[in-house]
Amino acid sequence: MKKIAVRNLRLCTKDCLCLYVCPVGATDTEDSVIDAAKCTGCGVCAQACPSKAISMVPLEYPPQQEKGAAVLAANRTLARSKATQEQAARQIAQAAGSESLYRLATAVAKSNRLMAEDIQRESGYMLPQSGNAHALLRALADDPPGPSFPKEAVHRLLQLISTNDSLASEPSQQPERWRCRVCGHIHEGSLPTDFLCPVCKQPASSFELI
Repeated sequence: MKKIAVRNLRLCTKDCLCLYVCPVGATDTEDSVIDAAKCTGCGVCAQACPSKAISMVPLEYPPQQEKGAAVLAANRTLARSKATQEQAARQIAQAAGSESLYRLATAVAKSNRLMAEDIQRESGYMLPQSGNAHALLRALADDPPGPSFPKEAVHRLLQLISTNDSLASEPSQQPERWRCRVCGHIHEGSLPTDFLCPVCKQPASSFELI
């Protein structure tokens, strides 16, 4: 799976080691956003970053894992139960006569909210590019649950992130993986005869199929 480097600007401490180790200059940009067009996915910048501000992310995410009808029904029942428990805990927190009871009820409400969200994601809404997530967002945009619902932002999100459920029916084809015998860099895909390792600049003859 092809990956590229992405920098979290909030974590970046401007140590700039990534500028020195990147073999193609993808990290040296005016806005500090790594140039995806240049990035080869070698991962050297992520390894060198002392603040862990750089992560390697896939260019294309896999399709949403399908769930059976029985699993979906059980998940939705459990999610509704957690939502009911959250509402009850919030009511207890509002009527609490002591600080300790308020804090306990608030923590229980938050815990149930997190569990309900996890259950919903496991029910088929884990990935924003899944067909289920797209259908849900379209339904919310067509019939907003309230006046503060960010309808325009949802439409923009649907435009930016395309669904990839069609990939699930296609046979998976694993790309070739080549390892540089000198530095250990992994290259995915075909290996041209004039290929040079982006890390140590060794020729294609220094690579072995793994």
